[in-house]
Amino acid sequence: MKLFGSKNGAFCKRGISVVLVSMMLVSGFSGCGRRADNENSSDSSGASSSSASTEFDQEAPEVKEKTEKIEKIIDDKFYFDKDAKKQEESYYDGIMEGLDDPYSRYYTKEEYDRMKEDDAGSFSGIGATVQQDIDSKQVSIVSPIKDSPAEKSGLKPGDIILKVGDTEITKEMDLDYVVSLIRGEKGTTVVLKVYREKEKKELEFSIVRDIIKTYTIESKVLDKNIGYISVSQFINTTEADFKAAVDDMVSKNVDGLILDLRSNPGGFVASSTSMADYLIEDALLADGASKEGLLLQTKDKDDKIVDEICCKDGHSVDIPMVILVDKNTASSAEIFTGIMRDYKKATIIGTKTYGKGIVQEVIPLDDGSAIKITISEYYIPSGETVHKVGIEPDIELEYEYLASETDAEEESTEYDEMKDNQILEAIKVLTE
Repeated sequence: MKLFGSKNGAFCKRGISVVLVSMMLVSGFSGCGRRADNENSSDSSGASSSSASTEFDQEAPEVKEKTEKIEKIIDDKFYFDKDAKKQEESYYDGIMEGLDDPYSRYYTKEEYDRMKEDDAGSFSGIGATVQQDIDSKQVSIVSPIKDSPAEKSGLKPGDIILKVGDTEITKEMDLDYVVSLIRGEKGTTVVLKVYREKEKKELEFSIVRDIIKTYTIESKVLDKNIGYISVSQFINTTEADFKAAVDDMVSKNVDGLILDLRSNPGGFVASSTSMADYLIEDALLADGASKEGLLLQTKDKDDKIVDEICCKDGHSVDIPMVILVDKNTASSAEIFTGIMRDYKKATIIGTKTYGKGIVQEVIPLDDGSAIKITISEYYIPSGETVHKVGIEPDIELEYEYLASETDAEEESTEYDEMKDNQILEAIKVLTE
């Protein structure tokens, strides 16, 4: 999933992720996805499996002989000019591809620089969230950021990108490359051709790029004095903005608080655990936990605990809470949800979450490139893993936007939280 923007949109508020056009998380451990960066794609099947009995040896005579033969065939027969730099990058990429883990990958210097730019909270682009389906490889708009060039142009959640400029999007292209085509300098124009399923037709949009500020927190007070905080993902700025929003709700004496994590693809684990810590008393003991205040453990392939995070900030919030989740709530968002569930701090409403609970570490290399590699698995306070399991809601409820006939006719009608059936259910739970 890539970030070109935030998740707002008439009747489709819950798309999937975000397109700042390249939402890859860096620095330390991350809960984000792989090359396609699709936090909603299938998980790695070999994250904790034992290594093969026979190790691959690139120095073995038969490997060298085969490599030399392939190179000779290329030199003798390949019709086009070779791109030496691309061949080199493909070699490194192939090493990571051979792990057969959709979350481990190689980043060129340009891709790594773009990743760091995304995590900083601003970039130059169109302001939309995109994702790539791990099976079909289709790249689609998750949601345009509010007031972004993407939103103003008319792009909508679910639009499948067919062409960027003169380049047709094919299944051989990874999300990073597509993102690189969409991004560009402020003031320049990019033309996107998309397929809109609802209208059964192709559409073309000419969009002027601009500096996009990533806002991951939205908050307001809804009917019946219920506070509402939406968390679209976990980046560098999310933790501070979340705490400020919580403090604002406390100062307004709200009677309950809805935390909306629907379509949140995850991000920085440290942000999600610190946000949970801010809501939970340090000395509490969660169901199934081995110690007071335990928030998260990570274990390596030998089931050894390699990291442990506990409550320590001395802060808590005593307000009834509901967390909204869906099938696209993943990774760090699931960790936050699981922690809150285990401490009985919130009622979970929605549908079963995605089920990604493995740890990736991004490791910079000397030439400015980097690799991201799966190193361990997360365990929430109860000792449970969410990987390939997800989190079941306390109240299962499919999303439905309760639009009137007038709303349905006016597609530009702004999203209204009070027509969102899951939010209405949350208000009901908090006011009973």
